[in-house]
Amino acid sequence: MLKRKGRIQFTEDVASWRLSQLDQGLVESPVTGLVGIRAAELPDLHADPADRIIVATALEGHRLLTADTRILNWPGQLNRLDART
Repeated sequence: MLKRKGRIQFTEDVASWRLSQLDQGLVESPVTGLVGIRAAELPDLHADPADRIIVATALEGHRLLTADTRILNWPGQLNRLDART
């Protein structure tokens, strides 16, 4: 959706990019019921359900790389890196 809206640029189609990332060691994390519950219960995070799932997944012990200022400014304990720098 971000590619279609012109908010991110890819030189290849998204499916090919995903496979390339997996080949380089990217590990996909499943959205489990526990992640869904955690996403619904996150305090002080805006209401965007996709962002809530992303943050709840990162709380499973992952580091989140994001340029989303609302996530970067969230006061909760989250291992995050600013992708804008």
